Formats: sequence, C-alpha cells, structure tokens
Amino acid sequence: MRRPGFAMVIAETDSVMGCAFGFPVRGDGSWWLGFAGAMPRSIEQLTVSGNVFAFADILIRPHPQERELVRRMQKRLLSDHQASLGATLVDRADRQALAALRSWGWLDIGELRRPAGATTFRALVLPFGERTTARLKGLVTMPGGGGPRGV
Repeated sequence: MRRPGFAMVIAETDSVMGCAFGFPVRGDGSWWLGFAGAMPRSIEQLTVSGNVFAFADILIRPHPQERELVRRMQKRLLSDHQASLGATLVDRADRQALAALRSWGWLDIGELRRPAGATTFRALVLPFGERTTARLKGLVTMPGGGGPRGV
C-alpha cells in the first residue's frame, strides 16, 4: 500500500496471530467524501487537526484473547501516530466484519458512498483517549442505518 505514513503492527507468538495496518487521514476531509448527511462536528475537527488514523484492515486469528490482542494493536497504531480517532469503512453487507468491529469498541457513525463506486460503506470510528470518547458520545447509529442513538 503506497500511502504517506503507512504503518503496520503484527502480533505473533509461535505464529502470526494478527495484524492491523493503515495510514493517517489527510486533514482536507477527503476520507469522508460521500458521507450521507451532516458529518459530526467533532469528527470534522479531529480530521482537520490531523488526529485521525485510517485502519485499512485488521486481521486476527480466532483466539480466546482476541479482544485484548486487537485492542493492543489498535492502541499501538493510534499512539504511534498521535491520533485521537481511528476510522474505517466496511461494506454494509459485511455483517460479520461490522459485528467484529463493534465488539472491539468501534462506533458506527453512518453511511458513506464514494462517488465513483457502487458499494455503500458503514463508517466506523474508534475513539482513543477519554477526551475523544467523551466528545463522541451519542454519535452511534443503529446497525440498520437508522438515526443516532446514545452510547
């Protein structure tokens, strides 16, 4: 993947257990192009300030410690990039990936459709740090694409 700031974390014991990788989101807001409705102000502010890291993928082998392993990989990438927010896009038809991300602490903030693409994505964010988590309370949308609900 050729992106400025690309980074990857690999978790391993006797074998590879998982990896997470991504890149910093540009402050121009292009990552959110095609977002349905109004972008939450707090997310716009974090994007403009350069505090958002896009997770291109998180891969994990099923394991009893899966959540802890994912949490540590996510934390490592966010802290290494001094990011306050993780962001990712998931095909809205991929219910398994959406369920996994939600179980790992990701918040669903709405739909996004790229102008040239046919796929509709769910936009998810992962707050990092108490201040960011507090700023994002109430932004989660219902899994079926409904309106905001409280966290």
